Amino acid sequence: MDIQIGRGKPARRAYGIDEIALVPGRGTVDPAIVDTQWHIGSITRDVPIIASAMDSVVDVPMAAALCQLGALGVLNLDGIQTRYANPIPILERITSVGNHEFVPLMQELYAEPIKPELIEQRIAEMKSHGAIACVSATPATAIKFGHLTHACDLFFLQSTVVSTNHLPAPGVPPLDLQQFCQSMPVPVIMGNCVTYEVCLELMHAGAAAVLVGIGPGAACTSRGVLGIGIPQATAIADCAAARETFQAETGRYVPIIADGGLVTGGDICKSLACGADSVMIGSPLARAQEAPGRGYHWGMATPSAVLPRGTRIKVGTTGSIYQILRGPAALDDGTHNLLGAIKTSMGTLGAKNLREMQQVEIVIAPSLLTEGKVYQKAQQLGMGK
Repeated sequence: MDIQIGRGKPARRAYGIDEIALVPGRGTVDPAIVDTQWHIGSITRDVPIIASAMDSVVDVPMAAALCQLGALGVLNLDGIQTRYANPIPILERITSVGNHEFVPLMQELYAEPIKPELIEQRIAEMKSHGAIACVSATPATAIKFGHLTHACDLFFLQSTVVSTNHLPAPGVPPLDLQQFCQSMPVPVIMGNCVTYEVCLELMHAGAAAVLVGIGPGAACTSRGVLGIGIPQATAIADCAAARETFQAETGRYVPIIADGGLVTGGDICKSLACGADSVMIGSPLARAQEAPGRGYHWGMATPSAVLPRGTRIKVGTTGSIYQILRGPAALDDGTHNLLGAIKTSMGTLGAKNLREMQQVEIVIAPSLLTEGKVYQKAQQLGMGK
């Protein structure tokens, strides 16, 4: 239902992940027999979780570790891994500088040009480590270096907002998304978007999967800087509807990946229930001992020379990547054993697989995370942290 903000300006109510709750069904399933597999291109994964293409989250060893655990990790081709042959001293500078000096330092470090040979080298290193080689690039980088990524397994084309109707500045060649997908020998995942219409257009352009989410990430400031975005629950549901329309029209199923703003197992479960096939998360995995960020996490658009749209946050180190993904949990706040949370939630809801999870009942419940949690909040325990 439309709401009138003022004369001639209607608006639609949108919902965030924290405002909804999942309703148990009439039956339950043993979590041990729940199927969490999902598919992207010809690749099948047991864990519906992808590590964000952020320098604080994924490097070559981390990508390999994630793949061994049944998940995926995406390497950022616009980041320090392709600008510096040895990124370790750069990471040390990023994590040691003060808050006031952070943005200027990022702008300085990311002004170093991307080196074509490092793109090919990092892809080769991921494969030699036994990882599924997933890489991410902005449209501008894809135009310039996309031909060097043909050895990867999955290519993520990412920007704050991606569309098939981009009007470039005079003299700047636009990226034809459909042509790019056709020219790539590997599946191309495109994003980000938050609306039914754009999601459907990306699918028709050839997207192998679509990333959904603008600005909800823990280290992202796009919503504050630009004022754009749609809360994730509504954005995921709208884009999932586009997926159903596209499948009905073409017979092809294109996965929806909820990207950003998800911290706990409960957040991931709600995203799946809203219609996502998988999630992309950054800050929860930046807390792993193996993460290159050393307890810090920063946004992809932070180094912008003109308008930084990210910050650095301290997330700490809480355990191994194994603990965070598969447990056993050492914390009581839902940030460890994410796969266990997914399976337990699905079992409680009576969903035997992810497709059934997408069909569970959802209610609007703004008090879900606070109701009855007075002592947890007062003592900063569990859900009160």
